[in-house]
Amino acid sequence: MLLGTWNLENLYRPGGPYGPPDEAGYEAKLAALAAVITELDPALLGVQEVGDPEALKDLAGMLDDDWHVAVSEHPDGRGIRVGFLSRTPLTVVADTRAFPARLRPVQADDAGLTAGQAGRGVLAVEIDDGDGPLRVAVCHLKSKLLSYPDGRFQPRDEGERARYGAYALYRRAAEATALRALADELLAGDGQGRDVALLGDLNDEVQAATTQILLGPPGSEIGTPGYDRPDRGDATRLWNVAPLIPPGQRWSRVNSGRRELIDHVLLSHRLVHRTTAAGTGLPGEGPPGLPSVGPDPAERRGEPGSDHAPVWVRVGG
Repeated sequence: MLLGTWNLENLYRPGGPYGPPDEAGYEAKLAALAAVITELDPALLGVQEVGDPEALKDLAGMLDDDWHVAVSEHPDGRGIRVGFLSRTPLTVVADTRAFPARLRPVQADDAGLTAGQAGRGVLAVEIDDGDGPLRVAVCHLKSKLLSYPDGRFQPRDEGERARYGAYALYRRAAEATALRALADELLAGDGQGRDVALLGDLNDEVQAATTQILLGPPGSEIGTPGYDRPDRGDATRLWNVAPLIPPGQRWSRVNSGRRELIDHVLLSHRLVHRTTAAGTGLPGEGPPGLPSVGPDPAERRGEPGSDHAPVWVRVGG
């Protein structure tokens, strides 16, 4: 079974302010996305930046066989949300943007606006993978690409850049904390017996503090002597599969010429020990070829395909 995550980059039907300007551009985008998904051949794919739920259905209609679709009912201000494409029936078990009860709202701008919930919903589903239930949550945390008042993507000065960078970090950390709380519910203290995965666009790299929040108890990381030694943390711990990705493929986006791995798959104890491979892009094709993006996301409006590469794991029985 191949399990993956992919940011589809502004999947909107044509004619709106964010998607392709015309039907031809829309069809080209769908065709490019469908070609990658067909080659990837996932059993379950978590997706981000679904700007229009009907567009995800259009994409599913271009794939082979019958696919099942689920989308979050909690989009952000641009209408983008997370979702799933699945070869087998799925059941939604959570769709939430709530912060944990003890986590207070965080500052979001210079005017003192606060954010007391995630900007985009986190969606969790359950499928039967042939070896029992598999519970998977997909997310899209607050972006590192900063936006400023009046729709600007450039700051007035470095003080404004620093402040809005901090506001984005506050929100991303709070959202990661909310995602970890959902992981605790899905694991239910039984990571050795439950197949649980968190996946999505975390908008930060492996060693970032926000990404590390999701791991749970420290220790037993992949590649360390403790990995094959059971301990009490295995019940609630999650493992990021990034160390299993070949070093020459460890990026899922290129930001201003710099390769970065910001899309991630994290697995429970039972699931990570059944993982046989992990990668980015398409299996067997080597490093992903991606465009370099800058601070203004509108520059790629109407471009086919995506500015992210899929990240995937293959799990045995």
